[in-house]
Amino acid sequence: MNNFNIEDFPHRRMNPLTGEWILVSPHRSRRPWQGQVEKVIEEARPAYDPECYLCPGNERAGGKVNPDYKGTFVFTNDFSALLSDTPEGWVNESGLFKAESEKGICKVLCFSENHNLTIPEMEVTEIRKVVDLWCDEFKELGSNVFINYIQIFENKGSIMGCSNPHPHGQIWSSSSIPVEPAKECKTQKEYFDKHGTTLLGDYLKSELEKEERLLVQNDHFVALVPFWATWPFETMIISRRPVQNILELNNEERTALADIYQKLTIKYDNLFEVSFAYSAGLHQAPTDGNNYPEWHLHMHFYPPLLRSATVKKFMVGYEMLATPQRDITAEQAAKRLCELPDIHYKKRNS
Repeated sequence: MNNFNIEDFPHRRMNPLTGEWILVSPHRSRRPWQGQVEKVIEEARPAYDPECYLCPGNERAGGKVNPDYKGTFVFTNDFSALLSDTPEGWVNESGLFKAESEKGICKVLCFSENHNLTIPEMEVTEIRKVVDLWCDEFKELGSNVFINYIQIFENKGSIMGCSNPHPHGQIWSSSSIPVEPAKECKTQKEYFDKHGTTLLGDYLKSELEKEERLLVQNDHFVALVPFWATWPFETMIISRRPVQNILELNNEERTALADIYQKLTIKYDNLFEVSFAYSAGLHQAPTDGNNYPEWHLHMHFYPPLLRSATVKKFMVGYEMLATPQRDITAEQAAKRLCELPDIHYKKRNS
């Protein structure tokens, strides 16, 4: 045991937010950055696409027409996964066939009127408007008595299931607490009840002392590769101050969130010099009217790219049937991201 080193030997790492484990096999990728790195030719998109159903003035499904908006724009999803008028009902046959109705409201949030932009290419002042829209929608949706959780997220890139390249995100609000936030509800409460401090607050303090997995930071937020990261370049943004939700952020903190959102995604785009795909989302306390002092605002980023713009990470075989596994350690991923410039590659090459 004295010779064990997590940079050399297979080991498991625990995710304290979910209580789940991941297998790490660093010996399988001694030199992960050697060999061919494929580049892709990105299609140049116009600032306005007459065929895009999210661009200003264009018609959406069902005949609705977008206003000639500037900046952000939000509307109820034309193909919502959840409906506000779902009748109450349930099925329970012998405890083996169980189902229950689920009510909710789904929104689409356009980040900009410009079809050819993404978050890392937007100005912080523009992203701040996105953060403000998140806050407005969180407050409005949370005021509904049947909404108990609000999931704000962004899917970027077709490989993450994004059907439209126009810069946008979504909000799915539901009457039940979804699976992943429910796990975090349990673990954070257990930790808070035992220690009297938030789990992520103590974790962030330790990460700031170690300085092994830090990426970018400002006065109010820190972006890092979590010790238990599953995806090759998985990251988290954690608020320095433990707040339960985005409505508790003051003016400076809202701008700081926009700032670090931009800086982290610039790192992503610069990694393989491509518009980097990911799924990202805020995790916040439920909106069921209860107080959750254990909750600590954070944002997850799950990108699928592994070695280049065309080599992806898939959860298959052992990972689907047993335990998630990775070869590149969180420390190696953090080092790789930290070495990247802070200026977007498109601006450096122009």
